[in-house]
Amino acid sequence: MKRKLFIILLAFLSIHSMMPGQGFYDINTVNTIEITFEEPNWDYLLDQLVANGLEERLTGTATINGEVFDSVGVRYKGNSSYNANQVKNPLNIKLDYIIDDQLYEDYGTIKLANVFKDPSFVREVLSYEIARKYMPAGLSNYANVYINGTYLGLYTNDQDVDKFFMRTHYKSDENPRVKGEIADGVPPGQMGGVWEYFGTDSSSYYDLYQLESDFGWQELVWFLDTLNNHNTVVDNVLNIDNHLWFLAFSNLLVNLDGPINNPQNHYLYKDDNGRFNPIPWDLNESFGVFTTHQTLGQLNTSQLQHLSPFANINESTYPIISKILSNETYKKMYVAHMKTMIEENFENDWYETRALEIQDIIDADVLADPNKFYTYSNFTGNLYNQVGGGPQGIIGIVQLMDARVNYLQSLTEFQYTAPSITDVIHIPVQVSPGDEITFTANLEEEDVVYLAYRSSATGLFTKLMMYDDGNHGDGQAGDGIYGIFLTAGSTDIQYYIYAENQDAVAFMPVRAEYEFYEISITGDLVINEFMADNETTVVDQDGEYDDWIEFYNNGTEDINLSGYYLSDDAAEPNLWMFPDTVILAGGYLIVWADKDLTQEGLHADMKLSASGEVIILSDASLNLVDEISFLAQKPDTTTGRYPNGTGDFIEMLPTFGAINTNILTSAEEIISGKESNFSLEQNYPNPFDSKTTITFSLEKGDVVTLEVYNIYGKMIETLASGYLQAGEYTYTWQTNGQPRGIYFCALRVGGQSSVKKMIAQ
Repeated sequence: MKRKLFIILLAFLSIHSMMPGQGFYDINTVNTIEITFEEPNWDYLLDQLVANGLEERLTGTATINGEVFDSVGVRYKGNSSYNANQVKNPLNIKLDYIIDDQLYEDYGTIKLANVFKDPSFVREVLSYEIARKYMPAGLSNYANVYINGTYLGLYTNDQDVDKFFMRTHYKSDENPRVKGEIADGVPPGQMGGVWEYFGTDSSSYYDLYQLESDFGWQELVWFLDTLNNHNTVVDNVLNIDNHLWFLAFSNLLVNLDGPINNPQNHYLYKDDNGRFNPIPWDLNESFGVFTTHQTLGQLNTSQLQHLSPFANINESTYPIISKILSNETYKKMYVAHMKTMIEENFENDWYETRALEIQDIIDADVLADPNKFYTYSNFTGNLYNQVGGGPQGIIGIVQLMDARVNYLQSLTEFQYTAPSITDVIHIPVQVSPGDEITFTANLEEEDVVYLAYRSSATGLFTKLMMYDDGNHGDGQAGDGIYGIFLTAGSTDIQYYIYAENQDAVAFMPVRAEYEFYEISITGDLVINEFMADNETTVVDQDGEYDDWIEFYNNGTEDINLSGYYLSDDAAEPNLWMFPDTVILAGGYLIVWADKDLTQEGLHADMKLSASGEVIILSDASLNLVDEISFLAQKPDTTTGRYPNGTGDFIEMLPTFGAINTNILTSAEEIISGKESNFSLEQNYPNPFDSKTTITFSLEKGDVVTLEVYNIYGKMIETLASGYLQAGEYTYTWQTNGQPRGIYFCALRVGGQSSVKKMIAQ
C-alpha cells in the first residue's frame, strides 16, 4: 500500500531542462530583414573585405520586422558557402557595431546562412532543434533578406554563439571561448585531426582555432594537454556528459563537416567549474551532405548510412573521440545517449513529420526565392530522395536516416539489455531545509545504481551509491527497489538516477544530465524578487534607476546578514559582502546592484545582466543560502516568488519592498489565448500629467473591479466595483497628489484580469 502511495506521488516530480524561450527565432516566424547601404557598389565592397581578409564591416541601416537600426555593421561570412560570383552570400550583421547595446530583443549579432548545399532547406533548422533537446545549442529559423530594395532570398537565421548565449546556458560570459576554425586555403580531406596536442606554444594552434574571448589560449593548451596526456583526469577539464551527447548527435546525423571529422564548426566554452563544453555550429551539411571522411575516404550512399558510431575510436589524431570512447563507461553512456536520440526522434519518424512541418512554413518563401541553389522540385524531393549524382549528390534525409537507424539498431552494442529505471520518487514531496529526503527507484537488470544530485544550478553533479539492502528507505532487501538518504540544504536540489550493468547504462530522466528532476526548497532567508532592467520603475536615494534585488525573511526571528555574500558569478561567490545589516522577521531588504560602493546604503559591487545570469546568496562560510538562475528580462518588469517568499519564480509587476503579486501572470494568460468577454484599452494620454482616461468594454454583463496600484503593489484607488452590463465604459483617474512614476490599472472581470501600465509625469 505504501509503495502504491509513493507511485501516486510521482505526479509531483518536477522535470527541468535548460532550454530557453525562442522569441526572434520562433520557428513559426519567417523574419523580414532589410539592409540599406548608401554605397550602390555594396556587393563589391563586401567582396573586397573578404578578399583582403579583413574583419571590418560596411555600415548601413537594418530594418528587422519593421524595427529600424542605424549604423549597423555588415560583412559576408562563410567558407565554402561564400562565393564572390553569387548573389546570395551568407551575412553577418552586427547591430551594436557602432551604437552600444543596440539589440533586437536580446541579440546584437544576426547570422544568416544562405542554405548552401541543402536542397531541402531544413537540415540546419531541424538539426538545431534536435540538438537543443540534449545540450546547449543555438536557436534557428528563417528570414527573407533584402539589400537596397533587392530581394536576395530566404536564409536560415542562426543564433550567434556569443556572450548572451553563454549567459543563457552557463550563467557566465567572461570565461575562455574558442571556435574550431581551420585556416583559409586548406582543402577538404587535408584538414588533420581534432583536439590534438602540439606543445605549450599557443601559436601552434592559431590555424585551428579562433579565440572569441579576451583571453584563453593558455587554458585551451592546458585542456588539450590534459585530454591527450593525462586522460585519467579529463573529467576535470571536459564536461563529459555534454561531450557524449555532442558526439552522439554528430555521428547519428552524419555531420562530417564538424569535429568528429574536421577541426571546425564548433565552439568550446570553459564554464565556471573549469570544464570545457563543446557547442555545435554550422549544421547546413548535417544529414550526410559532407561526404569526405578524413580517415575513411570518400563515402558513398551506403557508407554514409552505415557510418560506424565508433569511427575514429582508434585514431590517435582524433583524441576528441579516441581519448573518450576508449573508456568503457563513457562508451556505454555514449551508446545510451544515441539510443535516446534514435527513440525520441527517428524510430518514431518524428524527424520526418517535423521536417514536413518546417517545409510547410517556408514553402511559399522557397518558391519565391530567386537565388536558391536548387529548384523547388529539389526542395520538395530532397527530404526523401537524393538530388544530383556522384560526389556532388545530396542524399535524401529519410533515405539516409531510415537505413541508418536500422543499421545502428542491428549493432551488438545497441542490442544489449540496459538497466530499467522506473518509479523514481522522493519523500517528503514538500521539502524544507534540514529535512532528510529518501530517494527511491525501481530497477531491473542493474549491477550498480547512483543518485546524481547538486544543490546549485551551476554546480557539478555528485554521485551517491543507492542500495537495495533494506537499510536505506528502500523497502525489503533484494526487492529491486533502491534507496538513499540525503539531508536537504537551503537551496533547490536537482537530481537524476544513473544505473549500469556489464554491458549498458541507463538514465532517468533519459535526457540527463541536460534534463533532471528538481526539488524546490525554501529557507528562511530567500531572494524574493529582482529587477535587471530598471528603466523607469524606482530610483535609489540618489535618483538613479539601478538594478535591485529584494530579500525576504520567511522566519520568525531576525537574521543578521553581517558577513554574508552576494554574487552574480559562481566562480566568485564572495564578490560582495554585506555590512552589518539585519533583515527583520517577515521583513524585506533591498540591495541595489549598481557597482557604486561610494553611495550610502546597500549598493553591491555587481550589476545584473538583463539578458540573463545568476544571483547567488551565501552565508559567512560561503555555504549557499539561495540562488536564482534567470534568462532574459523585460524592462520595468521583475521576477519574483509567488506566493511571496515561498513560491516559484514568475514574471510579475514590481512590488518593491512589498508582498509579491501575480497580476502580470493573470494578464498574460489572457493575452496568450484565453477567451475573455472584455478588453482593457490603453489609457489616454499616457504618459499623463494629473489625470488619464481609462476605457474598457464588456461583451456580456459580469462582476467588475477596476483598481489602480502603485509600483510597490499597493492598491491606491478603486474606480469601479460591482456588476456591470455589457457595453463600453470610461473612467478618469486623477493622481490627487500621488508622486510621479509608474502605476498599474488592473481590470478584473469574473475570474480573469487585464493590466495596463500608466506613467504619471
